Amino acid sequence: MGKLQDRVAIITGGARGMGAATSRVFAGEGAKIVIADLLEHEGAALAAEIGAAARYRHHDVTDEASWAALVDFAKGEFGRIDILVNNAGVLLFKGLLEMEKAEFERVHAVNLIGPFLGIKAVAPTMIAQGKGAIVNISSVDGMKGSNSVGAYSSSKWGLRGLTKVAAMELGHKGIRVNSVHPGGVNTIMANHDARPLDEVNRDYQRQPIQRIGAPEEVARVSAFLASDEASYVIGAEITVDGGMIIGPYYEHMPGAPGV
Repeated sequence: MGKLQDRVAIITGGARGMGAATSRVFAGEGAKIVIADLLEHEGAALAAEIGAAARYRHHDVTDEASWAALVDFAKGEFGRIDILVNNAGVLLFKGLLEMEKAEFERVHAVNLIGPFLGIKAVAPTMIAQGKGAIVNISSVDGMKGSNSVGAYSSSKWGLRGLTKVAAMELGHKGIRVNSVHPGGVNTIMANHDARPLDEVNRDYQRQPIQRIGAPEEVARVSAFLASDEASYVIGAEITVDGGMIIGPYYEHMPGAPGV
């Protein structure tokens, strides 16, 4: 039996990238999966690949009515909701002075308001069950600052804070809320040109683990947080980043690779 045997999980942005990896890992651990995504072709194909334990549902994380319908769908298909992974996200590379208000708002709508609506939507069901787990996929950019990612970084800092508040408000009701902070992960978001892995890894030579991460490496951490193995873990923020957040090696200094 897997660590998520017979649990029911909603995974937003579950049709590709880290979301698809999470769907596959959770299913492999025995969970029943609702793949919630705007990408209908990819989502339906992944659900068919996983089989009877998976369903696809068209879903807009920024729409409160869509969340209500998603909760009804998950309960109608599987009878309960045990896990929510707020994975859906968008990235925008643009300087603050060049960014339009609508662009900033769109990133926050998906990356921050979406998880807020998700927490509100699933919490009553989890409270009634007496137990639940919510995993918010933030980013290392929610723990530091970088140029050209002002909208993305601020949304992920906000999600980090929202996780803490949700953990405080929902923990005594049986719901554990934690956040995961990936670094570079080999998905379309971080490798949009589909460059060869050896080439991509050269961009990560100044961090302790000198390569880009695999989506499954993030998914396995989410599976841990969603499982009873993490029964005393709440309000945590776990980096899955190859050491990126530690800081870069200074070239040609003691302790750097090759020195």
